[in-house]
Amino acid sequence: MLINRKSPHLLRTLHCLPLFCVLLLAAGCSQQKGADNTEKIREGTAKATAEVKKNTTAVVEGVKEGWNRDKTDSVNLNAATKSQLLTLPGITEAKANRVIAGRPYSDNHDLVTKKILTEGEYVKIADRITTK
Repeated sequence: MLINRKSPHLLRTLHCLPLFCVLLLAAGCSQQKGADNTEKIREGTAKATAEVKKNTTAVVEGVKEGWNRDKTDSVNLNAATKSQLLTLPGITEAKANRVIAGRPYSDNHDLVTKKILTEGEYVKIADRITTK
């Protein structure tokens, strides 16, 4: 999972989880007996559960933000202009010209099959292209 460095709540959550586990383990291993100890454990567990629930929401929001960040409309290899192709990572004017000259494409991976891009270059843009 990628951690968004702009999500301090996610990082704080991940740092607090080991402490939470240690506290639960210490509480469970205690030699004290009685109703007071049981009640304290219940209260601690309820508080920890509420905190985990709140932090889970923050984690989900962080993942959602990361997933949607930098998403743009797909570039259609068969219809894109040279300037649209140049918006793709690593695509130079020469590569954009080769993409246009290699049309039509029935599949995105045709860029590699037709030797227009290397596999490494293709991987960088694979999620941002289509052949519609």
